[in-house]
Amino acid sequence: MSRVGAAIVLITVLAAVAGPVILPIDPAAQDLALRLEGPTSGHWLGLDELGRDIFARLLSGARISLLVGIVVVTVSATTGIALGSIAGYFGGRIDEAISRVVDILMAFPGLLLAIALVAVLGPSLTNVVLALSLIGWVGYARLVRGQVLRAREFEFVQAARALGATTPRILVQHIIPSTLPAVTVQATLGMGGAILAEAALSFLGLGVQPPTPSWGTMLNGGRLHLLDAPHLTIFPGAAIAVLVLGFNFLGDGLRDAVDPKRYRA
Repeated sequence: MSRVGAAIVLITVLAAVAGPVILPIDPAAQDLALRLEGPTSGHWLGLDELGRDIFARLLSGARISLLVGIVVVTVSATTGIALGSIAGYFGGRIDEAISRVVDILMAFPGLLLAIALVAVLGPSLTNVVLALSLIGWVGYARLVRGQVLRAREFEFVQAARALGATTPRILVQHIIPSTLPAVTVQATLGMGGAILAEAALSFLGLGVQPPTPSWGTMLNGGRLHLLDAPHLTIFPGAAIAVLVLGFNFLGDGLRDAVDPKRYRA
């Protein structure tokens, strides 16, 4: 299943990057005379309520979804690694302060907190990324803290400390690299979560604003035509489900690959 997930992710990335070459159609171009037309040879997935090509908008929306996922995961993982490493290595009051912040943020439902932040900041793609990053780092911080608490007792870390290595050198060269396999798994699963959250915020009108294509806004626009034009919601919904499922399959495969229990025999 991890290979299936990797294939889904790879195909989506290639389609998003090569979208203009695959289908050189402006996703904002309108043909009102053919609005709500179903799939045809000229328009593979049909047209929406304004006569825009759904396939072209899906390819354009894929770039938005992948961009949000990559930026959110990168910012969240970087912040979480830094704070989690500091908390786990130094302990004491520093660990207590960071852990309490993590506990407070994890006490709130992530999506509801993101909705509140975007509602305050205003609907835009930048604010969606900012809101998801502000709540996304806590999972990485907790994961890395646990990894660092274990890694700081390793013999090679104690040997580096005995040889006079500085704290930044120990963290950067010895401890943090040992946490990267677990962080990679978390980041892969986090990509699916970020894409799903962005689609949800856009569906509610708090994310990407029209006419910029987004899978969430496409779902929102198609919900008024569930009976007369179901293809408006079927294809964007399927795209979200398949891509998130692909990242989950890939993350599960990576988690099995780095699970130490697999090598106990």
